[in-house]
Amino acid sequence: MRFRKIAIALMATLLVFPSFPLSAASNENTNEKKDEAATDDGAYSAKDEVIYGNLDASGAQQQMYIVNTFYVTKPGKFTDYGDYASVRNLTNLTEMEQTEDNAIHFEADEKEFYYQGNMENLPLPWDIKINYLLDGEEISPADLVGKDGHVEIQIKTTANNDVNPVFFENYLLQISLTLNPAIYDNIQAVDGIEANAGKNKQITFTIMPDQVEELVVEADVVNFEMEPIDIVATPSSMSFDGIDIGGMTGDMQSLSTAIAEVNDGVGQLNQGISDLNTGAATLSNGSTEYLNGISELNQSSNELVNGSTSIQSALQTISESMEGSSGSIDLSELEALPEVLQQIAGGLKESASGLDMLKENYSTAYSTFDDAMTAIPAYNISDADIQTLYESGANADVIDQLVETYTVAHEAKATYSAVKEAFGAVDGTLEQVTGAIREMAGNLETMATELSASIESMDTMDSITQLKEGLSSLATEYKSFHSGFVSYTDGVSELAGSYSELDGGIQELSDGTNSLRNGASELHSGTTELQESTSDLPGQIEAEADAMMKDYDKSGFEPVSFVSSKNKKVNTVQFVLQTEGIEIEETESTEEIQEEEKGFWDRLIDLF
Repeated sequence: MRFRKIAIALMATLLVFPSFPLSAASNENTNEKKDEAATDDGAYSAKDEVIYGNLDASGAQQQMYIVNTFYVTKPGKFTDYGDYASVRNLTNLTEMEQTEDNAIHFEADEKEFYYQGNMENLPLPWDIKINYLLDGEEISPADLVGKDGHVEIQIKTTANNDVNPVFFENYLLQISLTLNPAIYDNIQAVDGIEANAGKNKQITFTIMPDQVEELVVEADVVNFEMEPIDIVATPSSMSFDGIDIGGMTGDMQSLSTAIAEVNDGVGQLNQGISDLNTGAATLSNGSTEYLNGISELNQSSNELVNGSTSIQSALQTISESMEGSSGSIDLSELEALPEVLQQIAGGLKESASGLDMLKENYSTAYSTFDDAMTAIPAYNISDADIQTLYESGANADVIDQLVETYTVAHEAKATYSAVKEAFGAVDGTLEQVTGAIREMAGNLETMATELSASIESMDTMDSITQLKEGLSSLATEYKSFHSGFVSYTDGVSELAGSYSELDGGIQELSDGTNSLRNGASELHSGTTELQESTSDLPGQIEAEADAMMKDYDKSGFEPVSFVSSKNKKVNTVQFVLQTEGIEIEETESTEEIQEEEKGFWDRLIDLF
């Protein structure tokens, strides 16, 4: 059956070929060219070359021949060149002469003259390799026939370095596969264009000049077979002048402007975080001084309480002794009491002065810290805004840093807002503690002064009586003072313990703002670099587009002969290649049919 089809097609070609040549690419307009090449005594305006090649199913080269077309302007004798194994006149029955120097001599008196040159071992400009995989395993085309499963067809094209590179560098390759939907399902062809071709699906790939490609077609198949793969190569004559990319450059300008605005915002954020870090460091130092002072005060509280207890006991003893005494009184121990009271008052004043300095440092640090925290912008950037920034094409690492910095700064501002009242209350607490300490010191000084004056004026029994009354009153008042003093030292101890935790949080805050400052600085450096690299983004895109168009613009390409550099006035050179099909062998039952003898024309009619 297959042989009969081939025979019919061959006979039809032989019958119609003289009237309808293989290459219809006539170019009558080229007749206007006055520079006609004179070979012998004939002349032609241009010639075309169409190279036909057969490949096996894996892409290996088999037979190849070329059809040469001459556009004759003056009948006569001609000479063409080509390394042909044989030549054949396709226009008339005139004999052609082939010499050892690859010269082809012929006569032509037609407007268009065709002849075929058969070539052996002349490589193509492209190396074409076709691999087949069935369910992920490589398989030969012969073994694939009739199989079921998931088929992957890989077509790889590379340059053949043994051939003039002008064809690989300037020719478009178009590769087409015809697939029968009755056999192929779930067809996938990345980079391929799918179209209907009658009842079949046609997958077409286009490979640009000077490009190495690996094309893949995948499908689920039942009873695998495949029609031949068609490969056509033609000069790329596309011109890319005047391509309008104004809309794209406008979008890129908007992106460039947005990146610049982001960089400015990150710069302000970086400055605010730097100020925040400075304030946090100052607050950390002041908090450490305060903690040291309150701890030192707490450590001395036991001594102060013990001293006050001794004073209270002494006053109580003296008062009781004087109450039971009617004679002379030894005032030597009593005379030392005012000095002790003055020393205690002096120690309390020193503590108050230390707390004043601590309060001043804390106020300065807190003010700086508050200004820095307030300066952090309260922007509310949504997830959609962040996703839009990711999709803009900006550096993803920089965006990650920006989002992380924004999140940390937002959390820090929220945390500060929650504890701000506690920070503000410290200043007032220090004011109250200092006032209470000074009041106690004043009371002790008053006691010491009055006691000293009383001792100096004790020269009569009335004075002694008054002294007794005064000491009794002093003992009673000092007992109250001592109770308040103990409460104060208990408060100092509690404050020292509580503030230790607060100071730890302030130190962590300072460390965090320092890391935040470093991250913001790196982020700003990144956004600055991004802005600098995208400041002329539209111009860069236009330059890249121009360079790309220049690479693919082959409109100035001058064709050359594929078979010999001696051939001149070459108009077009095209390649028409086809792989062999992968078909299931048909079995036919042969029956001997006795026929009566028929003539040539009867047999020819039967053939059709």
